[in-house]
Amino acid sequence: MQYKIGDVARILGISTDLIRYYEKKGVVTPVKDKSNDYRYYDTWDINYLIDCLWFKNFGFNIDHIADMVSDFSYANLLDDLGAKTEEIEQSIRHQQLLLRRIKEHEQDVRNIKDCVGVCDIRRSPAIAYYLNRFNQSYDNSARLNKTSQEWLKYMPFTKRHFEINWEDVVGGGDGYAWGFSLDKSYAEELNVPLSPPVVTLPSQLSIHSAFKSSGKDAFTPRHIDFMIDYAEANGLEIFGSVRGNLVCSIVEDDRLTGYFEVWMPIEEN
Repeated sequence: MQYKIGDVARILGISTDLIRYYEKKGVVTPVKDKSNDYRYYDTWDINYLIDCLWFKNFGFNIDHIADMVSDFSYANLLDDLGAKTEEIEQSIRHQQLLLRRIKEHEQDVRNIKDCVGVCDIRRSPAIAYYLNRFNQSYDNSARLNKTSQEWLKYMPFTKRHFEINWEDVVGGGDGYAWGFSLDKSYAEELNVPLSPPVVTLPSQLSIHSAFKSSGKDAFTPRHIDFMIDYAEANGLEIFGSVRGNLVCSIVEDDRLTGYFEVWMPIEEN
């Protein structure tokens, strides 16, 4: 039996443009009625189009599908199916990582308000990070710009990372730096190059807390003075630079307010 192009489109639920495309690529070869120039397709043509739809729903692009259906050997087909399998597995793994990351971020946002001004002792996560902003000035060097561009593809697994040198922490200074960090597990999963200017930092015993800062340019190391007081009151020795990350920015009391998680390393006994 023969079918007009509109009939085939309705049978398969596809557009006539797609059918014409596959005709142009030689996948289907309808018979043309010379008296009216109508195209007539048989069941063989429809079978080919079903094959095209089959592969299309695996995610192959339509141009490649034309070759798969009309000009592929057994070995060619196995090669392409294997490559698509690997591509889908990588996509699934990436989506699993995204799901894990957004759940972590949701939990961080949910908990951060309860941590503000509250100190406890715990181990910081092992991270990889780099710094490219020092107070209000960005380091515009080629090396750091290249690293920043490379790290864009790691979002949203990265965190907005800050660092306050030990001298500024205990000496009352106002110096700080910003960059990006990745928890070690994500750095490994994403195969992040760990050569300079990227730095790795192991887990450290730390005073853990959080603070908030409202308004433009209001961030200052003095936000963590309460943690210094806590260390002194409990006989804890601060050991190295303080690090942390911006958890979220929200509008609070008509002002943009950032909530920050902080890790202040201390000497281990």
